[in-house]
Amino acid sequence: MNLLIKSATIIDSKSDFHNTTQDILVEKGIITKISKSIKNPKNYKEIKLDNLHISQGWFDSSVCFGEPGFEERETIQNGLKTASASGFTAVAMNANTYPVIDTNADVAFVNSKSANNAVTLIPIGALTKESKGHDLAELFDMKNAGAGAFYDYKKSITNPNLLKIALQYASNFGGLVCSFAQENNISGLGVMNEGITSTSVGLKGNPSLAEELQVARDLFLLEYTEGKLHIPTVSTAKSVDLIREAKKKKLDVTCSVAIHNLYFTDNVLNDFNTKYKVSPPLRTLEDIEALINGLKDGTIDMVTSDHNPLNIESKKVEFDYAEFGTIGLESAFGALNSIFTIKKTISLLTNGKERFGLENSPINIGNTIDITLFNPDTKYTFSEDNIISKSKNTIFEGEDLKGEVYGIISNKTVSIK
Repeated sequence: MNLLIKSATIIDSKSDFHNTTQDILVEKGIITKISKSIKNPKNYKEIKLDNLHISQGWFDSSVCFGEPGFEERETIQNGLKTASASGFTAVAMNANTYPVIDTNADVAFVNSKSANNAVTLIPIGALTKESKGHDLAELFDMKNAGAGAFYDYKKSITNPNLLKIALQYASNFGGLVCSFAQENNISGLGVMNEGITSTSVGLKGNPSLAEELQVARDLFLLEYTEGKLHIPTVSTAKSVDLIREAKKKKLDVTCSVAIHNLYFTDNVLNDFNTKYKVSPPLRTLEDIEALINGLKDGTIDMVTSDHNPLNIESKKVEFDYAEFGTIGLESAFGALNSIFTIKKTISLLTNGKERFGLENSPINIGNTIDITLFNPDTKYTFSEDNIISKSKNTIFEGEDLKGEVYGIISNKTVSIK
């Protein structure tokens, strides 16, 4: 792959050219020259785009693609197409397929379906067999097959001894254990955050306590086992405080937050729109402020779209019976860029790679090119026209967002919309 990128503003704190506008020469997939002006005597393909900005390729630690088993919701190929058009050069795919990804053969299948793609797909293996929470899955074999972590998607591990054993066992080979933070006996049949709004609209509430009890339990287990833990999609102020204290103790813990939990409060549920039914639920403004502060001070390590395609039949029903989840890849950049500065937005979108076994590739001479191309200033209203996913269950429909993704250059492939 040989090309010349013209007049690109580089947003990469690990680059020698951070916050400058440069031409970039790429030969055989390697950055060979970065300069204010580069001529093109070999007539390489040139990339010239309006207000072009570039950064290291973005990473999403939690996406669902459906395949195998739920291809009507999404396929791996179309999911990766969606990811590339949304600016992501790497994604970690959850195990909530049919069958559940819980063996090395399942991991190998996912790897084969995603081979030779511009987007690197990291399979997440199930933590327990069939994600039923009873017996550990084949963690070591899946790790050897390429699994980047182990997680029963949106299913909490109710047996603390099972999580203790998982942390101890996985520490022998550097495996990353993920634990969904919800105490099911407390959350019960709750379908939204427990609070003033749930009381006023008459929907069953899922209190912050359900998450916080589980976070506290998991951190105690982590301290005991000295393992390696990731807590996906935290949503409450107290959870942030608990994780902040754990990090002060030097525990090996990371966590993420879903972008929609930074954007919406539970007040949006006054009209019972099921697009807002997500897990963990949308919380309060106080929680959002704590989550944003947690991102700013490094307590929360990464953001995720928590992309979860669902059939229309799963959402066009009464609120109590609708499934939890929203797609989020296509809206991730625009939503984040509406909350944070562009530099902070890019920092959040590029965090988390090393935790899931990927290397960073700063925009420097001699490095393999792995970049996202975007215009941070474009403003638009998010609609179905912006959706590439097969499923259209987006929480951001009708929202005014900021920032346009042009595409990615990764794995010696140019993928520009």
